[in-house]
Amino acid sequence: MLRTSLAGHDPDQLWTFYVQLTEVEKAFKELKHDLAVRPIHHQLESRIESHILVAFLAYCLQVTLKAQLKLLAKGLTPRKAVDKFRTIPMVDVHVPTADGRELVLSRYTQPEPEHRALLDLLRLKLPEQPPPKITAKQIRRAAEPSAV
Repeated sequence: MLRTSLAGHDPDQLWTFYVQLTEVEKAFKELKHDLAVRPIHHQLESRIESHILVAFLAYCLQVTLKAQLKLLAKGLTPRKAVDKFRTIPMVDVHVPTADGRELVLSRYTQPEPEHRALLDLLRLKLPEQPPPKITAKQIRRAAEPSAV
């Protein structure tokens, strides 16, 4: 039984509204829990809108992943898949150069067999390794005389 203040609507339509409402509530619960979206208090309307957009995009990605998993990996939840992918290590290799700068190579390691199996199952591939970054030359200041 469904009780509502909406008079004059078809009961099937009211049931559809109710199901949609439960899906929206579930989405907010997932946003707060699985995606770790927590209240952030913004002062500017543009920042509020941007925050909502980012949360919505994250939710869209989660729904897409959920649909993919439902088709290709029954029983695997988006949270478990993300947790599994989170264990692929990303490392920064710092290499000093002769001229005082530093070359930074951000690299993810080769996926373990379980990662590779999940990537293959979802028909995903890891992105290309990011290009190296080089820091600006550090300028050394002469030691300032101390006050005596």
